[in-house]
Amino acid sequence: MNYKLVIAEALHQQIGDTLPMETIFNLLEKPKTAEHGDVAFPTFTLAKTFRKAPQLIAAELGEVVSSPIIEKIEVVGPYLNFFLAKKAVSTAVLSDVLQEGAHYGDLTIGEGRNVPIDMSSPNIAKPISMGHLRSTVIGNALANIYRKVGYQPIKINHLGDWGTQFGKLIVAYKLWGDADAIAAEPIAELLRLYVKFHSVAEEKPELNDNAREWFKKLEDDEPEAVSLWQWFREESLKEFNHIYDLLDIHFDSFNGEAFYNDKMDEVVNLLEEKDLLKINQNASIVDLEKYNLNPALIKKSDGATLYITRDLAAAIYRKRTYNFAQSLYVVGNEQSNHFKQLKAVLTEMGYEWSDDMHHVPFGLITQGGKKLSTRQGKIVLLEEVLNEAIGLAHQQIEEKNPDLPNKDEVADQVGIGAVIFHDLKNDRLNNFDFVIEEVVRFEGETGPYVQYTRARAMSILRKAGVVDIDAAGEYALDDPYSWEIIKLLQEYPDIVQRAYNKLEPSVIAKHALHLAQAFNRYYANSKVLVEDAEKPARLALVQSVAAVLKEDLRLLGVKAPDQM
Repeated sequence: MNYKLVIAEALHQQIGDTLPMETIFNLLEKPKTAEHGDVAFPTFTLAKTFRKAPQLIAAELGEVVSSPIIEKIEVVGPYLNFFLAKKAVSTAVLSDVLQEGAHYGDLTIGEGRNVPIDMSSPNIAKPISMGHLRSTVIGNALANIYRKVGYQPIKINHLGDWGTQFGKLIVAYKLWGDADAIAAEPIAELLRLYVKFHSVAEEKPELNDNAREWFKKLEDDEPEAVSLWQWFREESLKEFNHIYDLLDIHFDSFNGEAFYNDKMDEVVNLLEEKDLLKINQNASIVDLEKYNLNPALIKKSDGATLYITRDLAAAIYRKRTYNFAQSLYVVGNEQSNHFKQLKAVLTEMGYEWSDDMHHVPFGLITQGGKKLSTRQGKIVLLEEVLNEAIGLAHQQIEEKNPDLPNKDEVADQVGIGAVIFHDLKNDRLNNFDFVIEEVVRFEGETGPYVQYTRARAMSILRKAGVVDIDAAGEYALDDPYSWEIIKLLQEYPDIVQRAYNKLEPSVIAKHALHLAQAFNRYYANSKVLVEDAEKPARLALVQSVAAVLKEDLRLLGVKAPDQM
């Protein structure tokens, strides 16, 4: 039930065609305090048309607007303040949630159309660090949100699997490598070889010439070079997938940079055909002055292509392959200029669909306000952080519920969920500090707090012997604590749409926190299991909260254990 829409319809009946329904709906406000009602309508917009003071218009409308869900209307100056009929609204909202379950809040905006999401994208032979967390979990949450509103998301891990570093790796492996060591710890061993190459090359610069020769062999499809490259890639992916399995994040494509090697010549040819390539100091560029952007460097003076050439090929390939409605790039804020150039070049090429490509930037994870690093200045490995979070979750579960039968599984869900939730509760563009002890707390604005609240709701239902509550019942509640929850449940479809519109998972995370807080206030002030006429309604409220909290967490990529 969308009570704002019902109020907009009631107003429209009295206002007539002076204002379109959509305009009336958009003018409706949420009052700052509950004392001023549940919905407010300002009449300023009508003053010019009706040639009356807004206060007079509000007074006249207050006399004639009516609806079964409106309990009363108070006129305060130019505002109509609507107080909803709590029992009628609570019955309607709880019935909707109980009937639709996990599908409550589903929308059909996407009409089944494809949306590729470029996300995570680690470099082969290098570890996944905390620096990769944001792209990975934001991209996954957006995929879940896009599916919720009716799109078909396609998660693409655009791997960094090409470049001169592979020539260096091949040389290092042939000089010092051990196949068993790489099979045992792929990333650590490949990184050790890469670091050793650079160290030794300072004394023996001829190694760099060897590396260039091997990368040239790789570009020319020389069998040994290709075989080693494929092996490095496959071994790295095994370790990456271990971490993705921990996060319960899976991909539809691992087509990385190498996949587009044979697709860049077409891009260059198309640019030449459209007379867009200019020569500047022997390099090939596209002039983007009219977009207030620097020239896009397509080919260097030695003929080598660049990231933008590859990304142009990827964009064209994805449009041809997926015929996307939108295409998302979940990449750090520092790459904003690159994506502006990418879209501008595609626009110059005549591809109107470039307007459907969206860079989804994000801020940094920091420690003490500084870019995340260990005391030694080395990268912070994501797997180590996840394992530490699981350990902290385990400690707290031992303290709170030592008899929990599936402690290890729940600790995994809570620890990993805590790291994901902490990232996603922050507005995407903001930098945020990461202190793991605060992230995994069961109190405060944390993922474990939301999970624990949902587990508490499930515990109440178990004590009541409830499995599924009939959606067709009368669930009339009107106390202030349940009403706060009803309003949060009712607005859930709007929350989902707002998260989609803003490409902002934090909208979902904040809703989860607000709902959890409202439920805990309700639980502290209500005796849910008391045998009286209102008990079925209270249990319907509890089950509805459990369902929507679980869906909030699912959209974020966080598990919701039934017991904690």
